[in-house]
Amino acid sequence: MLRLRRVLLGLLLVIALLAVGGVLYLRTSLPQLRGELTITGLSAPVEVLRDRHAIPHIFAQAAEDAYFALGFVHAQDRLWQMEFQRRVAAGRLAEVVGEAALATDKFLRTLSVYHYAERIFDNLGSQAQGVLLAYADGVNAYLHTRRGLLPPEFLILRHQPEPWRPADSLAWLTMMAWDLGGNWDDELLRARLSLRLTDEQLAALWPPYPGDAPIALPDFRALYRELPLDALWAASPKPLPPGAGSNNWVVDGSRSITGMPLLANDPHLGLQAPSLWYLAHLSAPGLNVIGATLPGLPLVILGRTDRIAWGFTNTGPDVQDLFIERLNSEDPSRYETPDGFKPFTLRREVIRVRDGAEVILNVRQSRHGPIISDVVGRAAEVAGADYVLALAWTALREDNLTFQAGLNLNRARNWDEFVAALRDYHAPQQNIVYADIEGNIGFYAPGLVPIRAAGDGRMPVPGWSGEYDWIGFIPFESLPHAINPEAGVVITANHQIVPDDYPYFLTHDWAEPYRAERITELLGQLERHSLETLARIQADQRSLMAVEFLPLLLAVRPETELARQAIARLIAWDGTMARDRAEPLIFAAWYREFTRLVYQDELGELFYDAWEFRPRFIRQVLRQDQGWCDDIRTTALESCEYLAARALDLALEQLRRQHGDDLTRWRWGAAHVALNAHAILTGTPLARLFDLAIPSGGDAFTVNAAGFNIRRPGFTQTSGATFRALYDLSDLDRSLFIHSTGQSGNPLSPYYRHLLEPWRDVQYLPMTTRRSEIEAGALGTLRLLPGR
Repeated sequence: MLRLRRVLLGLLLVIALLAVGGVLYLRTSLPQLRGELTITGLSAPVEVLRDRHAIPHIFAQAAEDAYFALGFVHAQDRLWQMEFQRRVAAGRLAEVVGEAALATDKFLRTLSVYHYAERIFDNLGSQAQGVLLAYADGVNAYLHTRRGLLPPEFLILRHQPEPWRPADSLAWLTMMAWDLGGNWDDELLRARLSLRLTDEQLAALWPPYPGDAPIALPDFRALYRELPLDALWAASPKPLPPGAGSNNWVVDGSRSITGMPLLANDPHLGLQAPSLWYLAHLSAPGLNVIGATLPGLPLVILGRTDRIAWGFTNTGPDVQDLFIERLNSEDPSRYETPDGFKPFTLRREVIRVRDGAEVILNVRQSRHGPIISDVVGRAAEVAGADYVLALAWTALREDNLTFQAGLNLNRARNWDEFVAALRDYHAPQQNIVYADIEGNIGFYAPGLVPIRAAGDGRMPVPGWSGEYDWIGFIPFESLPHAINPEAGVVITANHQIVPDDYPYFLTHDWAEPYRAERITELLGQLERHSLETLARIQADQRSLMAVEFLPLLLAVRPETELARQAIARLIAWDGTMARDRAEPLIFAAWYREFTRLVYQDELGELFYDAWEFRPRFIRQVLRQDQGWCDDIRTTALESCEYLAARALDLALEQLRRQHGDDLTRWRWGAAHVALNAHAILTGTPLARLFDLAIPSGGDAFTVNAAGFNIRRPGFTQTSGATFRALYDLSDLDRSLFIHSTGQSGNPLSPYYRHLLEPWRDVQYLPMTTRRSEIEAGALGTLRLLPGR
């Protein structure tokens, strides 16, 4: 017995040693943070100081060396993320994960993102090309000098990264424009819905923004029946999750306790692990910039220099149009134009599929753009149709100088240089708020926005006549902007930023103004503000959407004890979506059920593609029912009040099953969990290691935005303020920032999740460039030395 016990103890010891050895072996994938490395490609030594939060502060003697070092540290900390992103953009993900990514690869090859990225690089100036080449050299230097394993994803997928190329960076910049600057999917959805709904019903689902006139939609149903709209919808990648948006605002010295401007910014994007953002500081002669970078890009996207600070929100313009091209019935390789039939531009793409056969994709392009209907088969050959669908998009231009604009923004010293930098900005159009140490504030919304000969881009239109063609772009000087407004404040939150008489068309699809109204309300509560009061505004979780629709719910006459308890709690609720309260959970579940009951019957099988919060539509339904509350599947005549009561019963029954019979124990945060999901490994047994989740408050309409997908079961938060920053122009080194997960993309690192809880709790890190403060508690200094 004693011998057996000794054997078992020995085996346990061996297993433990093997486990420890395995972990230690895997930890060789973590980056070197201190010491010296000799690297080919530098002109002079570079120091990389990692502060106590693992933020790299790069001190270089030449700007290109700073960008080289940024490429190096990006690769150290986020190599898998960079590899995944560039393969998505290039339509080459199937080479790594197999047939599961083939549909996405086909779409992105057809979209031609990488094709344009290569040509954009060729058209950039020598300075911008030099920066991109230096950055690529830095990434590749890491690949050549690393001593340990690659990050775990490479081991799991048995994949080796290729050398980095400048076009990889530019392609990812275009993909960010894709996420933020498109409405083509709405056009496609409207076309599909037009085959089921009347013109009045279709217009009601997208009612006009307050102040806008009712929208007349063109009727091209006969053409839409000739196109593979449903198949294209199923095959195409969708844009950002519902609830994506952003806030920024700036107050001048008359509204701050320091007498100098204060600026706040928090972009709301899809949650992911690792975070989309990476905090970094670059210092070199003529360059001192700190803020949020995107791994894969040698730019500080959101941040500050020594003299200015800026922040982005999405303008949300309509810069994508779907054009229906008519084919030559005798020669489908040609399509009709105002000048007769012309041949498509053709390009042959070879898609390699892991553990599968190569796929040949023949990409066609018309004068309007790529033929995206080819993603689901050559329409003329497969469906016998006479029409195909082309996508026009402002980002797909060889003269796209957005990267150049970003470089110049990182060096701007005043309003004039800020505006000059933005002249080169193409896509995605952003509301960029500004403040400087001279006390000036303002904003500009740069980007290419098309002027249409006719129409407003809400539906796919015929492309052969030229009637709906783009005939130019809004002049830069006429784009929305302001400098030192009389009110002393600028607020943008994806809502309408132009007056009703603005002479150009931007979009019909402005975000609901709830967040902008709440920010305005909170700023108005104090005469003067500080970083602390701005932080409280960024943390605010009162939903004005809930405040607006709560009276309809409170008017319900409860018929069960659970409903009576629910109504009793909601009577005293002010609409704050706190994670430790039951009321937000009850309201969110009720509102979801109510919207489903209102229009699921009319939309039928298309409902789940069109299901969104749609407050404007619901508001209009409540004011003038127009039959939406009547269930067309029954003989009874249902009212909106009946649906409100029915929705409450259904919602409470669902919550009772999920959270128990005791309503007092229900909590919004138990259901509303911020899920930062790993792009590849979420949903697998390894998700526990790679996904990052934490209970959260808020909703899509709170200043502290926390959107969930109404179409999915539960209330998992899928979007939010992925980065927050506060800038004090009286002392820019007092500025603050944070992002949503951690600096590292390696789950074995202590810096993979170290920002998750502070981010949830709206805490911040210091955004200082003072070397003495950086060195206090620093993790180490890595010296990169130039080799021969």
